[in-house]
Amino acid sequence: MNPVEVFQNRVLIGALLAWSGAQTFKLSIEYKRTRSWDWSLLLRAGGMPSSHSALVTAAAHGIGLTGGFDTPLFAMSVVLSMIVIYDATGIRRQAGQHAEIINSIIKDFIEGHPARSQGKLREVLGHSPLEAFIGAVLGIAVAQIVYSLWGS
Repeated sequence: MNPVEVFQNRVLIGALLAWSGAQTFKLSIEYKRTRSWDWSLLLRAGGMPSSHSALVTAAAHGIGLTGGFDTPLFAMSVVLSMIVIYDATGIRRQAGQHAEIINSIIKDFIEGHPARSQGKLREVLGHSPLEAFIGAVLGIAVAQIVYSLWGS
């Protein structure tokens, strides 16, 4: 196998473009909201749109476009996409909500005991269903565009 062939894999390229597009959108959305650039958002999980959803749906859609929507590989990619999106909207979202509560408890404790200090836990770990849906739509759109522009 030629290592350069990986750069000709339109399913992978589409998935990575969808992921990076979602991360870039997060940066733009946050700038519009706060009027300041938070470059750490380019590599951070959570927020609108879901880059996890964009990545896995772009890969699944790309596999369907290139290999067929009736193949076992497409079925497996859809199943894995469902697991990733479920995790992003369920388990990781709950972990974020727990972090928010714990941060509130720590703040209350610190205010009562000013000599104590703790680092704040990250609260945005998962995605709302809307964030995951928008990420999934983005993933499908990017995969479709890459497939259309790349040709057969």
